Amino acid sequence: MAKLLSGKLVIATHNPGKLWEMRELLSPYGIDAVSAGELGLPEPDETGDTFAANAELKAKSAASAAQLPALADDSGLCVEALGGAPGIFSARWAQENPDAPRNFGAAMQKVELELQKVGAKAPHRAHFISVIALAQPNGEVVSFTGSVDGTLVFPPRGTLASAMTLYFFRKASSEPSEK
Repeated sequence: MAKLLSGKLVIATHNPGKLWEMRELLSPYGIDAVSAGELGLPEPDETGDTFAANAELKAKSAASAAQLPALADDSGLCVEALGGAPGIFSARWAQENPDAPRNFGAAMQKVELELQKVGAKAPHRAHFISVIALAQPNGEVVSFTGSVDGTLVFPPRGTLASAMTLYFFRKASSEPSEK
């Protein structure tokens, strides 16, 4: 998968905000980003037990259905005192039902309540993980993992960094892995 991308790339999302961000990032490189939603592709169930598995599942599904290269991501917050929760369930952490909109504020309130339930004392160490997977229609996939360690603050502050609830960045890493 050493060839450079050009032309059309499926972004495996139905989220218009995510598509807008990806178009902004990729358009200077001559890549025409189109979303899975625009192509009418279904959203696959995230049945993986890791961020990488879910990102790869979404990328492979979109690439196969569209017969185009596809990029997907999966990410979430892992809180040490909660045994790594919410982890791969971060996006759904505070949803009452699967059809309800995702609510960051409610999710962070639940994290704070769970920390109180287990009697965890500050500082609350956590890390945010993001995996991006690029799949080809033939099933080849490469994924990249990034992680940022930090400390939770309550209430979360208004910047992007604190929106992820990470107050103090200590380390960032990126390690590609091919499958």
